[in-house]
Amino acid sequence: MRPVLQEFGGDALDNPRRTAQDVIDPKFLEMLVCPLTKEPLRWDEKRAELISTAARLAYPVRDGIPIMLPSEARALEEDEN
Repeated sequence: MRPVLQEFGGDALDNPRRTAQDVIDPKFLEMLVCPLTKEPLRWDEKRAELISTAARLAYPVRDGIPIMLPSEARALEEDEN
């Protein structure tokens, strides 16, 4: 099985300009959906979170691993997309 986190020197999230494709295997990212709505997720590179617009939740990525538990997700503020 291929690791979710791609290999990088140092912490993969040290550079704020890294994208989800830099941190998470692109094929894996394409398969990820919100566990509540089954809708695709969007990468927020500023906060290193996977965003479910439909559920208004932000799922954290810790050590390159998406935490896809609604109980661990952050509720989006009204002004966040």
